[in-house]
Amino acid sequence: MKRNYKILIVVLLMAVASCSFTTKTSNDPNKDKLLLDLITYVLDRGHFDAKDIDDDFSREVYKDYLGGIDPLKRFFYKEDIEEFAAYEDRIDDLIKDKDLSFFDLTHERLQQRMKEVREIYKEILAEPFDFTEEEEINTNYDEIEYVSSREELKERWRKQLKFTTLSTFYDKKQEQEGVKDEDLEDYTYEDHDGTLENPVKEPGKIAATDEDGEPREKKTDAELEKEAREVTLTSMDEYFDFTEELERKDYFSVYVNAIVEEFDPHTFYFAPQDKDRFDIAMSGKLEGIGARLQKKSDNITIMEVISGGPAWMSDQLSEGDVILKVKQEDEENPVSIVGMRLDDAVNLIKGPKDSKVTLTVRKKVLGNIEDVTITRDVVELEETYAKSAKVNKDGRVFGLINLPKFYFDMENYSARNAAGDVKQEIIRLKEEGMEGLVLDLRNNGGGSLKTVVDIAGLFIEKGPIVQVKSKMEGQEVLEDKDPSILWDGPLVILVNELSASASEILAAAMQDYKRAIIIGSKQTYGKGTVQNVIDLNQTVRSNEYGDLGALKLTTQKFYRVNGGSTQLEGVKSDVVVPDRYSYIDIGEKDYENPLPWDQIKPAKYKIWDGYIDYDDVIEKSKERMAASEQLNLISENAKWVKTQRDEEIYPLKYEAYHKQRASTKEEAKRFNEISKYSSNLTYESLPYEVAQAEKDSVLKEKRVRWHKSLSSDVYVEEAINVLGDIQVNNIKKSKLADIRK
Repeated sequence: MKRNYKILIVVLLMAVASCSFTTKTSNDPNKDKLLLDLITYVLDRGHFDAKDIDDDFSREVYKDYLGGIDPLKRFFYKEDIEEFAAYEDRIDDLIKDKDLSFFDLTHERLQQRMKEVREIYKEILAEPFDFTEEEEINTNYDEIEYVSSREELKERWRKQLKFTTLSTFYDKKQEQEGVKDEDLEDYTYEDHDGTLENPVKEPGKIAATDEDGEPREKKTDAELEKEAREVTLTSMDEYFDFTEELERKDYFSVYVNAIVEEFDPHTFYFAPQDKDRFDIAMSGKLEGIGARLQKKSDNITIMEVISGGPAWMSDQLSEGDVILKVKQEDEENPVSIVGMRLDDAVNLIKGPKDSKVTLTVRKKVLGNIEDVTITRDVVELEETYAKSAKVNKDGRVFGLINLPKFYFDMENYSARNAAGDVKQEIIRLKEEGMEGLVLDLRNNGGGSLKTVVDIAGLFIEKGPIVQVKSKMEGQEVLEDKDPSILWDGPLVILVNELSASASEILAAAMQDYKRAIIIGSKQTYGKGTVQNVIDLNQTVRSNEYGDLGALKLTTQKFYRVNGGSTQLEGVKSDVVVPDRYSYIDIGEKDYENPLPWDQIKPAKYKIWDGYIDYDDVIEKSKERMAASEQLNLISENAKWVKTQRDEEIYPLKYEAYHKQRASTKEEAKRFNEISKYSSNLTYESLPYEVAQAEKDSVLKEKRVRWHKSLSSDVYVEEAINVLGDIQVNNIKKSKLADIRK
């Protein structure tokens, strides 16, 4: 895999260099032209299944680009679209000629229309809405036409703003009447990672008095409507303040990605700031002060201090503090970041390990202004990494490892990565007397292919893990060559529709070897392709425009050891269980331009013979799941959620809206029992983490929430049941023990 990647880079760099791309020629005075030229060249020579850039390609780019910059058809007029249509089948020619006339036209027109809309929404929100009128809004924006006049555009915005305001008005009115009404658009139970989202709750009475014990003042409908309208106005102002900060380069990235995503859904252009975020997501770490920031109005505000980071260690910054100025240690004067773009402010605040930065901060609590000096360091994002728990059931001990992604350091694989962490957690769980292991890959979107091979090798003697087909190097088998096994006991892998890419490779390999029983959705995501990230800065001889960003390029397809592809089809679970995604289209097959499914010859591998009742255990689990009232209720809820998501027409009359919301709330009561479910299992952190939690209250609270969510997780409960059912082949274990000697 690594060899293929290096060959790809060398070939591409040689090819690009031979064409003498440089920013100093008179033919390429513009960074956008250079980017377009570079990207299309790399796509043509490096993509696994490069497409012809022709008229058909052009029409698809045209449609997707306009859908990207005006998805709800609230800015452009029909006359704009008619003018743009002259370019519909010419974008391929424009790309070849490095002609940006179509982008320039649409970008300038969008800026013009956005200024007009800013005036329009202010006009609309200056007057009260009449919630007694019989009218409705259609939210199927694919079917509605573009408007023909300013009057039509204003009417379209009026309905949307009225709908938004009506929702807030309804909530305020319900609260005043003594009922706190949860928004029940979706039912989302507490997830396996401890995240609580939109839980269904019984509506509860709110206090009839204020904090001083005085009766709450009852406001008129007119007063409540005005308050609701002001909330909408504030939201719109914040949205348009954000869009005004967007620069030409931000919109050009949308245009470029409309082009590259025609090759497949996973080929993507990263602007420089986006590339930084991608690297952080893949490695789970960054260099900086360890704080998450957001911009509201003109203020850069701390929204979270990351546990264990420099800001957290200094104990001088808190959530809600506003950063006013930033001074580097080698500079005399600080730079004001009030009104600055968030990305630009972040660039000033982050920096290399051991460097110092001084922040001028307005404290949230007292409002006083302080200078805070922090030494930057490597900040690890704890939620990225593997975590484990000891599971107790009827006097037996099992282990659970949750792996959010297959993380690794793109610059240094020997640094912290998913394989090393999973290995360490297994060792710790074995020390606690683990009898069986659950590996939770739900919602794991993938990551490093090498970490998959390394993790799979922890569970088998040796053998092929995945087959890879490359455009340049043909077919290759990636193998585990280490005969040692870290865990030879019962293994269950949990997946769902959002388990993708690397998750599917691991689940497929363990399924083909019959090493693990896969429990989860009917099929996983269905992403059977491999991407490499090409640094575009390496492809030019000289560059006067600064960072050019990077291109994530689909260069390979991977295949199971049995020869089948996971592309589109994913991995089909041994035990299929319903979940909240069961009736929602979220897989690879639901995107535009996915690569097709195919298959190749199987690799030579030996089925695991460490179990003596593999198929019987699967059948027992299926029987339990079919009889589970909890799962039947979850399935009914998933169907109901699908009907709610498919709703397109909403009333704008309060009486009808109230009736609809009340009906939804009443229907949702059927599913309250889902969140009340509790298993008889108990969960504990391992000793090393208990010691860490004593010093870190944030980590302690996260683990408390995670264990609580696990105790109500019917999928984990069944995984533990399956582990308890599996009987291990003692002869096999004896042979493995001899190998270890």
